[in-house]
Amino acid sequence: MSEVILSANKIVKSYTQGNEELHILKGISLDIKKAESLCIVGSSGAGKSTLLHILGTLDKPDQGELHFEERNLFQFSDDELARFRNQKMGFVFQFHHLLPEFNALENVMIPCRIGGDTVAVAKAKAHKILDQVGLKNRETHFHNQLSGGELQRVAIARSLVNDPLILFADEPTGNLDSKNSLLIQEIFFELKQKRNLTLVTVTHDAQFASKFERVLKMQDGQWV
Repeated sequence: MSEVILSANKIVKSYTQGNEELHILKGISLDIKKAESLCIVGSSGAGKSTLLHILGTLDKPDQGELHFEERNLFQFSDDELARFRNQKMGFVFQFHHLLPEFNALENVMIPCRIGGDTVAVAKAKAHKILDQVGLKNRETHFHNQLSGGELQRVAIARSLVNDPLILFADEPTGNLDSKNSLLIQEIFFELKQKRNLTLVTVTHDAQFASKFERVLKMQDGQWV
């Protein structure tokens, strides 16, 4: 049996909107196996992105536990959790969230510098991963000089530059045309294979979802 790398147990999450309490996640449990590709699907408002953010420790649940290799991540301090996330997890979102004042290379270097790497080490890591996503000749280009597909490839490079164990992706092809969407999908699975990554993705794209080893469907904050 494959090793479980991340385990969520009875995750509950609610938000208050005006006088109303919205119950987003209703006791979700999930075991994610090392190096598997997992896709979470469901209609808008099902709770997919909220769950992904909690699995990636970007948000905390009202109730429940999240274990990485038997350590409860929500018992970490905020600083410990930030360091853990920087070293072990990568994130790609529907919007690339690149800093426009930095070029592609500098954007990809950011997680390395946050993690304590020298400029030289961070630059070497960024060169390598940008080459792997096909942007070796676009390193010095800025946000307004790159296409939508190129911007998302820079975001992928940034998410993987610290060689994480788990890559979380929230609608990573949602803003792309069909040609660029297919290219991004190919890059995801090629890098997953090369790096033995655990890949956890939320998508509305049925064609993209069909490529994953495991697909789970959410509805109203629960598994279907």
